[in-house]
Amino acid sequence: MQKTGLAFSIAITLIPTFSHAKSPYFSLEDGDGFKRFSISVGALHVMPQGQVQPFRVNTAVKEGETAKVGNIQAQTVLDNIRPGSDVNPLLKAALKGLAAIDAPVPSSLSGTAEIHGLSQWDNAGTGLQADDVTTLGIMSNYFFTDHVSVEVKAGIPPKVDLQGQGKIYAPFSAIASPLGSVLGQLELENDILITDLSAHGAAASARAWTPAFELQYHFGKTGVNKFRPYVGLGVMYAYFNELEMNPRIEQDLIAAGHMIANIKEGHAGGSLEGKTSSANPQVDLEASDAFAPIATVGFTYDFNSNWFAVGSVSYAQLSNDTTITVTDAKLGELIRSKADIEINPILAYAGIGYRF
Repeated sequence: MQKTGLAFSIAITLIPTFSHAKSPYFSLEDGDGFKRFSISVGALHVMPQGQVQPFRVNTAVKEGETAKVGNIQAQTVLDNIRPGSDVNPLLKAALKGLAAIDAPVPSSLSGTAEIHGLSQWDNAGTGLQADDVTTLGIMSNYFFTDHVSVEVKAGIPPKVDLQGQGKIYAPFSAIASPLGSVLGQLELENDILITDLSAHGAAASARAWTPAFELQYHFGKTGVNKFRPYVGLGVMYAYFNELEMNPRIEQDLIAAGHMIANIKEGHAGGSLEGKTSSANPQVDLEASDAFAPIATVGFTYDFNSNWFAVGSVSYAQLSNDTTITVTDAKLGELIRSKADIEINPILAYAGIGYRF
């Protein structure tokens, strides 16, 4: 992104050099009563207006996948039986007896379970939203005429906090077949809490690089009107790096990785009990680049022929994707969670500039 901005700035500078010296539009010399270049520095306040979009989660557990249950506490089985489902009285009595003495159901008796609900699901009411942020803005213009210019909007890339909203649950359900289904099957169901995105402060943060390029029209006339409104239309490019996730949420996602790994390794019972698997889940956070249209209304006020004040308000229709993955070197990708982030920022700028 830095290279792109530098190349564009160099190109703007070289346009007059490669153009005919007498051109009224491309020149290093002053125009007819106006100066070709201006630069301003000031406060740039960014106010995201987008709505929170839900996370969609995919895991390595296929819909209807059969997994060995392994050792599991009898009380865990009882706690996860779907309310209202039919359970063989003998099987239920056996489970209650084992639970009374805090005994497990051994893997030799727990059998298998057909897993449902974990392949893919949406989490309504969850998502990420960017905070307001203020940074140093730098605006540079080249004037083709006294009325038409091209502006490069830049500045110091700010660190932006992403606030989380809602709780992510895994809609687990299964049909378990203990003892080879001799005493029937068990219908299990439980919404397993994965993480609370809003419980630990900012869910994530990222550094935002958002240069913009605009063609602008300036009303009034240099030397006649001190106050000159202008309008602009262009494109913004957004690039995000230095992404960091809240450590508490990262630990929750690692635990979720162990949950999926336990199922893949034939210890599905451990998934319901939050046991650590033999895997080593790693969490990665990525954000996509994006282009967006941007529109601006603003004004300049001349103190003299060189110095001026400037103020503007811009709006960009900007959104990008955020992807969270949990992977293991042996098992591969365990979890992939993706959400759109609607940023749609209003940018308010006030600065002091110099023409040359």
